[in-house]
Amino acid sequence: MPNISKDTSVQTVITTFEMTPATCQDALDALTEAYGVFISKQPGFIAAGLHVNDAQTRIANYSQWARREDFQAMLRTPEMRKRNRAINELCKSFEPVMYEVAATFG
Repeated sequence: MPNISKDTSVQTVITTFEMTPATCQDALDALTEAYGVFISKQPGFIAAGLHVNDAQTRIANYSQWARREDFQAMLRTPEMRKRNRAINELCKSFEPVMYEVAATFG
């Protein structure tokens, strides 16, 4: 379960994917399978969530990692490089960005 807190030392990564409604479900399926089979089993993985907009033109992915290096190591594996090439074919673009929590509310 993601823990969104300013007082945490985890690495937060938010990735946005842009696609057409025709490829949204395929991209979501590929991401769901990648998390279920591979990403969630990598060292340092804490939690993640996938969100789809109403128009099915964007997917937002929120993930947390113990360390920045854990996320980077996962991206560099041959398995994830292969998966990212396939996901890229379904998207107009996607961009992972590392963030620090600046503030939380609620």
